Amino acid sequence: MKRFILPLLLALPLFAEDEEERINLSKSAARNLGIEVVESEDITFESIFFVIGRLQEIPSNHTVVSSRIPGHVSKLNVIAGDFVKKGDPVMKVQSRQSGNPPPTVTLYAPSSGIVAESHVRLGEPVDPSKELLDILDLRQIWAIARVPQQEAGKLKIGSKARIHIAALQDQTIEGKLIRFGTTADSISGTFDAIFLIENPENTLRPGMRAEFSIITATRKDVTAVPRKAVQGDITNRVVYVKDFDLPNSFIKAPVITGEENDQFIEIKDGLFPGDEVVTTGAYLLGFAGGGNLSLKEVLDAAHGHEHNEGGSEITEGQKTKEDDHDHPTSSRLTTLLILANLILLTLLILAGIKLAKK
Repeated sequence: MKRFILPLLLALPLFAEDEEERINLSKSAARNLGIEVVESEDITFESIFFVIGRLQEIPSNHTVVSSRIPGHVSKLNVIAGDFVKKGDPVMKVQSRQSGNPPPTVTLYAPSSGIVAESHVRLGEPVDPSKELLDILDLRQIWAIARVPQQEAGKLKIGSKARIHIAALQDQTIEGKLIRFGTTADSISGTFDAIFLIENPENTLRPGMRAEFSIITATRKDVTAVPRKAVQGDITNRVVYVKDFDLPNSFIKAPVITGEENDQFIEIKDGLFPGDEVVTTGAYLLGFAGGGNLSLKEVLDAAHGHEHNEGGSEITEGQKTKEDDHDHPTSSRLTTLLILANLILLTLLILAGIKLAKK
């Protein structure tokens, strides 16, 4: 039996073809897929862990407006949502003391910011113990991450985080760790890590949900590509590499991946520095079979002259034969090659059977 199998194994390389998987697109197909590429390069790779949290105003930036005298609101200049500057008149309170007219006190904004809440209406009675307006200065704001206790050792004051807030869509904000919460949550097993972020346009509000990618370490000279460039499941990961010569031609390249963060995936093997990999449109390339052109069509369009079906240049002899004949010969040549291979395989099998009988 071994004598029979050996000739077969020797014959297999004659029929096997190890061709790279290539996707060739027309110009319009590439535009429809929105194909974008980036060059693979060595970067400083950041190790992270992911947590969620919320936004909160800085306590010291929260001020209130109140009256020193009892009376009622005779004029109200602002409502919740209005922006005020420090010193702006916000309301007038008419005193309960007798007079003609009764004495009136003007109240001013103690700080700049947004009127978060208004607790009074025009004509409503007030007294010194009542808060009338809440004003928040939101030019800086806290982002509070709920960090699992087992991650505590990875953090220190000054640690950085990329913070994603749904209200900002794809935009991320960088935050800096400035302090920790005073207590831990025994039920969830988390503690608060407080990051300071800038909010110059006052687009962020307390209570908004936040997602944190907290940076714990960095490594230099790591080959990495954007996350959306890597396709496939964890056991079979691939990227699509743009052909350096042919337009809109992409090679499906298996890769070995390493560590991942919120932006990049480390590539341990399968790419060379300078390879251009597809980012936007990479997922759709796997379903682009309907628009796939042959290698011959791509080369013909790129170089302005015809090529063989396999992509090789047409020789002078082939050109002469094409001029002399009105029908193609490539299909006949392919048929002859297949027959020759089948005959060779049959002879090898017969030789194996003969050896097995001895």
